[in-house]
Amino acid sequence: MDSSIFIGTWWALVPPLLAIILALVTKEVYSSLFIGVAVGALLYSGFHPWNAFVNFFDIMKNSMNLNILIFDVLLGMIIVLMAKSGGSGAYGRWAGTKIKSKRSALLATTGLGILIFVDDYFNCLTVGSVMRPVTDRYKVSRAKLAYIIDATAAPVCIIAPISSWAAAVNSYVPEDAGISGFQLFLNTIPYNLYAILTLVMVFFVTVTAFDFGLMKKHEENAAKGDLFTSGAEEFEQVSEEEVNPNGKVMDLVLPVAVLIVSAIGAMIYTGYLGGATDIITAFSGCDAETSLIFATMVTIFFMVILYLPRKVVTFKGFMDSLVEGFKLMIPAVTILIFAWSLKGMGDALGLADFVGHVVGDNASASIFIPAVLFAAAVFLSFSTGTSWGTFAILVPIATSMFSGSDNMQMMIISVSAVLAGAVCGDHISPISDTTVMSSAGAQSNHINHVSTQMQYAAVVAVICFFGYILAGLVHIWWVVLGVSLIVLIAVLTGMKLVLGKSREKGNV
Repeated sequence: MDSSIFIGTWWALVPPLLAIILALVTKEVYSSLFIGVAVGALLYSGFHPWNAFVNFFDIMKNSMNLNILIFDVLLGMIIVLMAKSGGSGAYGRWAGTKIKSKRSALLATTGLGILIFVDDYFNCLTVGSVMRPVTDRYKVSRAKLAYIIDATAAPVCIIAPISSWAAAVNSYVPEDAGISGFQLFLNTIPYNLYAILTLVMVFFVTVTAFDFGLMKKHEENAAKGDLFTSGAEEFEQVSEEEVNPNGKVMDLVLPVAVLIVSAIGAMIYTGYLGGATDIITAFSGCDAETSLIFATMVTIFFMVILYLPRKVVTFKGFMDSLVEGFKLMIPAVTILIFAWSLKGMGDALGLADFVGHVVGDNASASIFIPAVLFAAAVFLSFSTGTSWGTFAILVPIATSMFSGSDNMQMMIISVSAVLAGAVCGDHISPISDTTVMSSAGAQSNHINHVSTQMQYAAVVAVICFFGYILAGLVHIWWVVLGVSLIVLIAVLTGMKLVLGKSREKGNV
């Protein structure tokens, strides 16, 4: 069969659409991505079995980015070493001596969640175990603790340039997009409405002590001494992990600081090597992948100097962390490899050309595309429980819709909408790994966490949807972000006033 009939036509949509449908049906992303790539290989080869087999692995091999994989493994090693050092436990003990109120306990939990921005897995498990004794002391419900953990995990990682998430998004951007993956990621940050608005909402409900919906019931019960409301029996036999007593706060803070400083320094340096004349152009034109690998290696060498002489971690424990870090990142690495392959198959089938033509012929409707992509990403991520899998499927489609320098701003907005929607769906999905780990870290009943968080996330998601319609119209990030923030604060303030009055009437 002549393969040319499939290239540059609607057939190019079949692999990503098939991956989406299978992911929704099976709730399993690995096999869905694999089958999508395999079908793409058959189409590209004109259904010739051997050629399809060869093309499958050729495209997979050529699509992989070894730099990103190395960075993920090294980052996994850093995460494991931080956990072994006892630095996070020391932070909890230090925080316990400084915290004097429920509000400050919640703010300290939020601060630690933002500090651990390099990876959401590490965030979820660390923040819960460290801050749980402190929040228990001030009668914070486990559902509320789980919400803060979850709200400062993925939403923080997706707007942090130095994180495993930034590296992943960077790798999904096609080479012919007209902008580097890292530069595109930086440009998406102010348009990532869900992440920013979620963090603002966390601070609002913490500072104003405002709770609504099911969360209010949990907080009222916690004030009476019932931290769980339901599901406490799950954790009666759970033993706490042994914490390294030799760890200090600096064992957590200093490696993170070194990682940030060395990454920024390397990015600026590689930008100047590329011909930049100032810091702004240096950042936008830097070699992000090499810089991130350099930063993680510098951080690991720093940890050798910081940990080994003080015997915080043994030499064997230090070397074992390399393998443990690799194991930690296996799910992420697997998704990345299949995601890159799906993107490569789309490129081979001429997906960008086909989608570009369709969008060009319907330019008048393009203002609604970011909002539609946001809703699609929410639905897909919620159904599958994975934001990275959603990135893999929708980011290449979003970039192909607005290829070329004339449409660069719409490409940035559309990719931002995909990233925001994927994080939102992942945030509220009961089968999401970060949602599950947030429940585990807080030792909260999982259904309690999902049901309470969903109501908070829904408020933000609705505002984001209309925010992306506005973004499609104005293309000015500070207008979109400013209006969205004003609407969020106004809605939360209105809800606080209305619910406060109804409560007063109920008490009369």
